[in-house]
Amino acid sequence: MSRPLILILGDQLTESLEVIAQAPEDAVIALCEVQQEGEYVPHHPQKILLILSAMRHFADSLRDKGYQVHYSGLEDDDNLQALIPEAERLAELYGCDEIRVTHPGEWRLLAQIQARGTRWRLHEDNRFYCSLEEFDTWLEGRRRFRMEDFYRGMRKRTGLLMENGEPVGGQWNFDHDNRQPLKDDLAPPAAPRHRMDETTQATKTVVETHFDTHFGTLDGFNWAVTRRQALSDLRHFIDHALANFGTYQDAISDNEPLLFHSRLSASLNIGLLLPQEVCDAAIEAWRSGKAPINAVEGFVRQILGWREYVRGIYWQRMPGYKQENRLNARRGLPDFYWSGKTEMRCLRRALEMTRDNAYAHHIQRLMVTGNFALLCGVSPAALCDWYLAVYADAFEWVELPNTLGMTLYADGGYLGSKPYCASGKYIDRMSDHCRQCRYDVKQVTGEHACPFNSLYWHFLEKHRDRLRDNQRMKLIYGSWDKMHDDKRQAILDQAEQFLRSLKFEAPYGQGAHAQGYQRA
Repeated sequence: MSRPLILILGDQLTESLEVIAQAPEDAVIALCEVQQEGEYVPHHPQKILLILSAMRHFADSLRDKGYQVHYSGLEDDDNLQALIPEAERLAELYGCDEIRVTHPGEWRLLAQIQARGTRWRLHEDNRFYCSLEEFDTWLEGRRRFRMEDFYRGMRKRTGLLMENGEPVGGQWNFDHDNRQPLKDDLAPPAAPRHRMDETTQATKTVVETHFDTHFGTLDGFNWAVTRRQALSDLRHFIDHALANFGTYQDAISDNEPLLFHSRLSASLNIGLLLPQEVCDAAIEAWRSGKAPINAVEGFVRQILGWREYVRGIYWQRMPGYKQENRLNARRGLPDFYWSGKTEMRCLRRALEMTRDNAYAHHIQRLMVTGNFALLCGVSPAALCDWYLAVYADAFEWVELPNTLGMTLYADGGYLGSKPYCASGKYIDRMSDHCRQCRYDVKQVTGEHACPFNSLYWHFLEKHRDRLRDNQRMKLIYGSWDKMHDDKRQAILDQAEQFLRSLKFEAPYGQGAHAQGYQRA
């Protein structure tokens, strides 16, 4: 009878995994810290500390339950510092003729595993509502495959927020109630603080030693590294933030990075929380009168709808999806994405919050840093690697579709029906940044004009042939075409002048972009 080595990846820290539940008594469970996984992109030190500390705590929990666990520490002398070779070394060490692993969350790892032959056995990741096979079945024969259709189907299949076959509240979503800027007199709740125990302190020292050149600081580290801490974050969100989450989920604050967002995505994505228990907790809050339906439905849609949908799209379209670049964007990343040194207040604050917290909420990512990169023609590969590196919750299955498809429209509309491009008016409406910015959001041209304004029209003109027939863009092009020729040319000149003033890393793929990885 074979003795398996069961490899648990850093984003699979869930005891109910099929691969653990079906483990024979003599199985060896392996968790491996390796330098390669911290460096294939230059992950934020807080992201690395979160994952490594959570891995160490998870290993201790498994030992307490009687499992035989081998933990390869980053500083072990015999560690091969590459995940697949290290797992195979351990299989030889323990006399295991089979290596079992849950389906990884990134194509690069799946490809590496599949290249090693039959010794490796893949198990399904049973933590999601929708299996990859079920998603592929849903796609079959469809002429359109929008998230809204998938989400409604998932609501019907799971029964979440459904009564007698109909959506509670009489409608499928409440987006029109969820787009309000933050009120000046409304104070978001402070996030709970998590004490650093000895395990996390020791891990912090390791991270400081091995990844000290990466962008970001460890000073404000406050991520849940155990299931108990993650459950505490969930309870805090339900009790103190969920009620206002819906109304203000698109708001941006100059001072408050978290607002009413849950910050549970990192715990979900590494396995400390399960999507089912998170959705159930939110729905129970609605049933008990703690939170209104617009907040709960909006939150559930993020998990049951969008999170499951982008995972399916990722695995259905890879590996070719990563090469998509339908707008032919070729610029490297603006260098201030690593330094935060820009006079554009909204960008500077988003970048500073990212540096300090390994976090920015979804509207900062989509409509500030992402929108700017879209308007400037930044390569999808460059921006995708940056997002994957700097955010604690970023794993490629969820990051890539959001960045390449949603943010950059690089898949030509496969994921989103239109580009999420916007001028400074959107940021002014949804934030308090503009009142503190050296640029004037009401000006389109001139020395003090907000760069977003001219870049917006410049982007639309550059991609006119591709976008003008889009039903959701026709009114915008109508407004542009009604402007006098002199005004349009002045706007285009303004944008070109601003683009020339920026310092971009070398076009992605030429190697120079790696210089930015070393900027603190």
